[in-house]
Amino acid sequence: MAQQAVQKNTLYVGGLAEEVNESILHAAFIPFGDIKDVKTPLDQATQKHRSFGFVTFLEREDAAAAMDNMDGAELYGRVLTVNYALPERIKGGEQGWAAQPIWADADTWFERQQQEEEMLRIQAENRAAMQEAEDLHRKKLAQEREGEIEETESRDDPMAMAEAEVLKQNN
Repeated sequence: MAQQAVQKNTLYVGGLAEEVNESILHAAFIPFGDIKDVKTPLDQATQKHRSFGFVTFLEREDAAAAMDNMDGAELYGRVLTVNYALPERIKGGEQGWAAQPIWADADTWFERQQQEEEMLRIQAENRAAMQEAEDLHRKKLAQEREGEIEETESRDDPMAMAEAEVLKQNN
């Protein structure tokens, strides 16, 4: 999976008690610095938050201090999990969930299709070249074997022996 960019001034706060609302979350995190936004996404069916929220600070340093101090802290009897938030995700895209809409993949999809077709074409060419090389090698081996047979026959041939003798003397 591709590494998602982390939003260094937005914190994910998990493990929220049911009675915690956005103003309580704001009050819990305000000691660490100026807060730009607090969100607790609601469950559409129950209209209650889904036991997590997001706190966005104006400054990254404030977010880092809040995370260091509040991760593992207790709020309304529940232990909080505080991490840097990942960017908001939209359903769609190649991985099922993406940071962009599904149609944003169209260009890269076509590029990948073309690359895949090109790769298949190259692989087919390589296979054909390998087959051709193999056939040539087999032919050469067959010719060498036939040549060996001719050489053994030429040893018995007195004329061939005389030619071989003359070649040795010249070298």
